[in-house]
Amino acid sequence: MTAESNNETEEDLRVFTAEVPSKAVSNRSLLLRDWKSSLIFLSALGAILWGVIASFGSGFGFWEFGTGFTGLRYSFFLAAGALIFGIIFIFWDRYKNKKIGWSLRIIGMVLALFYVGWMLNIIVTARSLPAIHDISTDLADPPQFQTLSVREDNLDNIPDGDEMQGLTPLQRWTRLHQEAYPNIRSVRIDMKVADVIAKAERLAEARGWDVALSVPEQGKLEATETTAIFAFKDDVVIRARPTQDGNASIIDMRSISRVGQSDLGANAQRIEAFLADLSGTTAAN
Repeated sequence: MTAESNNETEEDLRVFTAEVPSKAVSNRSLLLRDWKSSLIFLSALGAILWGVIASFGSGFGFWEFGTGFTGLRYSFFLAAGALIFGIIFIFWDRYKNKKIGWSLRIIGMVLALFYVGWMLNIIVTARSLPAIHDISTDLADPPQFQTLSVREDNLDNIPDGDEMQGLTPLQRWTRLHQEAYPNIRSVRIDMKVADVIAKAERLAEARGWDVALSVPEQGKLEATETTAIFAFKDDVVIRARPTQDGNASIIDMRSISRVGQSDLGANAQRIEAFLADLSGTTAAN
């Protein structure tokens, strides 16, 4: 190898070693300049993870439901903050004429928007419905549990606005129930009582409910559904009574949440869906 080729090799090595640190410094500088995108993305992702952990942690019994709800509330604030600051940073960077890749920032803002929207939907639903958790098709004579039981504080803390002053908790519950869920009513099915309960048991098992009692000849079914989020347990009782000719049945259903004051309409939705399947009025049937 000639002296000239040695000089060329040494020169190439110096250029290479000079470029590597330069590129590394450039990458670090880009990360530092785009710290806002990283902050937005990590905040949005952290809010979602916080909400998931708070929900499922309560469901698995790691902490009380109140702690889980507190976690959801603060995770909402974190996601909302990520969304707000994401918008502020965008306008600020444009004002400063900074050209930085926004892909990570946009992803974070989309995640935050999705989570905030989901939480706002829950909040709006909670404010639009009364804070009750016991729903029945028959308010005058609700189906009674035989194996399962009604929670001790079932009628405690029923809302008592100015228009309901002087009413008993039961009367307030009845009025709120009628106003919020006028379509929750008894249904007539052209089947005998025992056949109705047998079908109800099959539907309950298909939904993954834990059947606690099934007595077809007495027209009684009791079961428990565990919700996906927070693993709430809601108890259900179904009562079937024969019509005068005995060839049809009048079906009543009651669904009660074991914890919480407001059920966000979950019990009413459960009753409507189940009775639709039971009576054969859904498309699936």
